[in-house]
Amino acid sequence: MNIFVFVKRVPDTESKIKINHETNAVVEEGLNFILNPYDELAVEEGLRLRESKGGKVIAFSVGDEQSLVILKKCLAMGADEAFLLKDKTAETYDGLRVARIIAGALKKKFSDYSLLFFGKQSVGADNSQVPSMVAELLGLPQANVVTKLEIEGEKGTAYREIEGATEKVVFSLPAVISAQKGLNEPRYETLRGIMMAKKKEIPVITIEDLGLKEDELVPCLEIIKMESPASRQAGKIIDDPPQEAARKLAEFLRKEAKVI
Repeated sequence: MNIFVFVKRVPDTESKIKINHETNAVVEEGLNFILNPYDELAVEEGLRLRESKGGKVIAFSVGDEQSLVILKKCLAMGADEAFLLKDKTAETYDGLRVARIIAGALKKKFSDYSLLFFGKQSVGADNSQVPSMVAELLGLPQANVVTKLEIEGEKGTAYREIEGATEKVVFSLPAVISAQKGLNEPRYETLRGIMMAKKKEIPVITIEDLGLKEDELVPCLEIIKMESPASRQAGKIIDDPPQEAARKLAEFLRKEAKVI
């Protein structure tokens, strides 16, 4: 069983994000970047399946050379191989471009797989688009935001948490799975794993290598404006008798908060 895991380099969630308003992009200078936490769940699930079913776990990332760091982390966790799908617009917010590059790579060079694992979303863009788009482009069954996964032979069963219940999805392999919190607890890299990862070469595959043309990857999404969230205002305390407090609260909700 060959398991492919697709990962992304994202800003550390504890970093203070600054925006370049001229380019409508995040200022990377001084930022700490990490492996997307949801993708880390996907890597761990792939490793657990390999340990129980055999096969290989191969990690991929779409981006520039800076993404090699997170691919090294995947190798240190235990992935067998890693590949960088090099794209000059590494931090694009256009999920369809990324999905087309991944689908192109799988059609051209990496057709032997049983499962394609993704995190349910990246904490950088939060679009939750790429897994479903890849499944559609490749004509594969998919199960998203999965919290439990069972694979038996050529069939799989995924469990998803929905409001007030758990949904069970049965599918055939190959398939696309996106990981949600609760699926597992990712392992730490071992010292041996880190040392082995340093020695492993990560091949770089360009868009040209895949036979893709830039006009096939024209972004469908354009960022018009990017802004930081508005500062939170201090809370208001209404210290009045109940009847008067209710009147003031209703007035506030109607005139200031404008929610009623």
